[in-house]
Amino acid sequence: MLKTYRATMRACFTGYIVQAVINNFAPLLFVTWQTEFTLPLGQITLLITVNFLTQLLVDLLGALYADKLGYRVCVVAAHVFSALGLAMLAFLPDVLPPYAGALAAVIVCAVGSGLIEVLVSPITEACPTPDKAAAMSLLHSFYCWGQMGVVGLSTLFFVLAGRENWRILALVWALIPAANTYVFTRVPLPALLPEGEKSMGVKALFKNKAFLLFAVMMVCAGASELAVSQWASAFAETGLGVTKTVGDLAGPMLFALLMGVGRLLYGKKGAVWPLDKYMLVSCALCVGAYLLTSLSPLPALSLAGCALTGLSVGIMWPGVFSLASKRLRRGGTAMFALLALAGDLGCAAGPTLVGGVAAAAGGDLKAAIAAGVVFPLGLLAAIAALSAAKMKNEK
Repeated sequence: MLKTYRATMRACFTGYIVQAVINNFAPLLFVTWQTEFTLPLGQITLLITVNFLTQLLVDLLGALYADKLGYRVCVVAAHVFSALGLAMLAFLPDVLPPYAGALAAVIVCAVGSGLIEVLVSPITEACPTPDKAAAMSLLHSFYCWGQMGVVGLSTLFFVLAGRENWRILALVWALIPAANTYVFTRVPLPALLPEGEKSMGVKALFKNKAFLLFAVMMVCAGASELAVSQWASAFAETGLGVTKTVGDLAGPMLFALLMGVGRLLYGKKGAVWPLDKYMLVSCALCVGAYLLTSLSPLPALSLAGCALTGLSVGIMWPGVFSLASKRLRRGGTAMFALLALAGDLGCAAGPTLVGGVAAAAGGDLKAAIAAGVVFPLGLLAAIAALSAAKMKNEK
């Protein structure tokens, strides 16, 4: 059962669920930590920044050393770090000073998440599937279903067991990467490039103008997604005045649902819809969703804006991967790792900008989200430039 590429694909899907746990469990605890550990908003913001900057560093190291160390070693290590980090989250804030403990656990989790991001996309791309773009979109949709599971099941746990027992839940979530560690020791891993071919390498990629444009697109894609999703729960609770349960369900969970729908939609219709045009429409919708979230005087419309942001950003990250893979066929692991690095840079920049503006504006998250509209606007401009260059080449 574990000796087929279908099992390999399932392990990759689970890998993205693990990444969803790492990126979305801690944000559900931000308000709890502020109360329990007396943490100011600036320190909470730093946890988000450190998480994604650590993933960024791991992406860079992955680009340089993943081929040398071997994909199996790296992807198994990714899940070991993920399980260990989540377990540390349950204990270290009580053993060390609370903020230092939380920060150390976040860093270990981020190492695992960064390695997952570097490896599971190229492994999926290399698996023998008839439609690579659809497979990539399906892979990334599992991040959304993972995010929904984290938010929905965590919310249910908090209602039944109380928020004060969040440490138990951290240990429960650690079981998923622990189990997938074993799976990745057993499944077959495909060759990422045909035998005899060599990847472009880091230097060649940085000299390629198309790659640089894709890197800019990934920064904007990561920032567009995380600027809202990382703050959705806190925004719903403090900015709109709803309860913790309603905030989690109407904020990050609905965001994840519609982001997954956006990815599945392209997975089903990708053969009919040109990817670059689909992404242009998505970017325009994202700009409108940001403005609706931040400018609407009605809480219900602001929540609708959060949800629409999820729908609009769904195709961004996997779409850039697919476009780059098609354009730069010899990009190899280095290309995926560097694009993941660029995406994680955006994942750090987006929430950090929102948190910084909110802190400067006295905690006004609506004004902060309005500032984040620069990211979907930047992606819109980059995709338009890519489409223009494509049309010029065709002539």
